[in-house]
Amino acid sequence: MINKQFLIDRFIRYVKIDTQSDDTVTERFPSTEKQLVLSNLLVQELKELGAQEVEIDQYGYVMATIPANTSKKVPVLGFLAHVDTSPDMPGKDVNPRFVENYDGSEIILNKELGIALSPKEFPELKNYVGQTLIVTDGTTLLGADDKAGVAEIMTAVEYLIKSPSFEHGKIRIGFTVDEEVGRGVDHFDVKRFGADFAYTLDGGAIGELEFENFNAASAKISIQGRNIHPGYAKDKMLNAILIAQEFNGLLPAHERPEHTQGYEGFYHLIKMDGSVEKATFQYIIRDHDRKKFEARKVYMQRIAEYLNTKYGEGTVTLELKDQYYNMREKVEPVYHVVSTAIEAMEAVGVKPKVKPIRGGTDGARLSYMGLPCPNLFAGGENFHGKHEYVAVESMVKATEVMLKIIELYASK
Repeated sequence: MINKQFLIDRFIRYVKIDTQSDDTVTERFPSTEKQLVLSNLLVQELKELGAQEVEIDQYGYVMATIPANTSKKVPVLGFLAHVDTSPDMPGKDVNPRFVENYDGSEIILNKELGIALSPKEFPELKNYVGQTLIVTDGTTLLGADDKAGVAEIMTAVEYLIKSPSFEHGKIRIGFTVDEEVGRGVDHFDVKRFGADFAYTLDGGAIGELEFENFNAASAKISIQGRNIHPGYAKDKMLNAILIAQEFNGLLPAHERPEHTQGYEGFYHLIKMDGSVEKATFQYIIRDHDRKKFEARKVYMQRIAEYLNTKYGEGTVTLELKDQYYNMREKVEPVYHVVSTAIEAMEAVGVKPKVKPIRGGTDGARLSYMGLPCPNLFAGGENFHGKHEYVAVESMVKATEVMLKIIELYASK
């Protein structure tokens, strides 16, 4: 049905372009210019394929149209993916490697560094026995998040344009930037995009379908200490590092990512830097339940107030910023976008796995901007790290699911 080799070639071409976003940059958008290298390439490829209304705006968003080839009244469908990769792991000089007919054993990623992909640590590898895996060389992430989604959408575009007998309504394509730093749709023009509803291809393993996600916030904390010569510091020194540790120690230890699953929320310390005089650190706050989410932020504020009372006003400065909210309440009123995706998966031989996202997607924010947007699997595993991989077979199925969704809406 689709050209598998074209899909693979696209994916490899895209992951070799460094598109890492930068969570420390807030004065420009996108946060890194290098994301635009891939965005501009996609514009070129979309035009070469014959897509219409292909454009890239001042923010780096790419949009394109595949015109309807039916006279039926069919809703305008959108499909989106993001081009950037996570700041958590280098995305430069990605060197993907193929493991064909995977046998279920340990995969050596980098012999010199002693890095391996083992089913003992990652038991889901057993699900891919007999398949072709694309893995890293152990020094970078792979970029399946979300270049697998980008490649799948581009492959579906090619199929639709080259298959005039495949009946479909108007399709809108979108590629975003800075998703990994929580600003992916800050400037996205939903009205200009013009879809009735959409899907992001930004999920993980085959079959995943998500229309619930975390409510999310970031917390930045600054501790102002008082550095005094340690020989004369009694009753004078305030050690900012130790106060930062005290702040962290007041958060419940069992509510961290490594101890939570399913609908359980967490506080996640992601960065810390400091000296006796000054310390800064950052958290991400996550919870599916809106009331619990708000309570988590209040709890952090109370810790800051307590420490300021203990050590003096101005010692602790807390900056909280909401990032996105759970899309469920926006998607449920148009639940057909979920049920149609389930029907499409079953039709192409994929078992649907409807579950909450323990993370977020551009679709979460887009849903609150008036574009209901559940998330489809793109096929990757172990995102944001050197153990990231994707099965070619999963990417093929993701593309087939997209096309089946389009077909189902055109036939209703």
